Amino acid sequence: MADKLKFALALALVAAGVVGFYLLSEQPLVLRVLSVLAGLGAGVSVAWFSEPGRRFVEFAREAVVETKKVVWPSRKETVQTTGLVFAFVVVMAIFLWLTDKSLEWVLYDLVLGWK
Repeated sequence: MADKLKFALALALVAAGVVGFYLLSEQPLVLRVLSVLAGLGAGVSVAWFSEPGRRFVEFAREAVVETKKVVWPSRKETVQTTGLVFAFVVVMAIFLWLTDKSLEWVLYDLVLGWK
């Protein structure tokens, strides 16, 4: 129950920052943006101390660790794969165009007799 209250408070703080942006419409833009950032920062800090917030931070850390384990393709591999994708798209476009024109010829010229 306490975590739900913390989460609701965090959302209210973020909303207060956004409302402050519009209420301070006569003020300089820097002050208005600081209002949003302050609300966002306060909301994040409150959410950080809830159990779902702690789980999210742990999940984010594990995601960074897993990302570091990924073997990213080299430039050559990326260019080759992109070339294959483009070639496949061109081949499929030609195939679909030929299929469309063949069906058009069969239906309009042979079956219906339209020319």
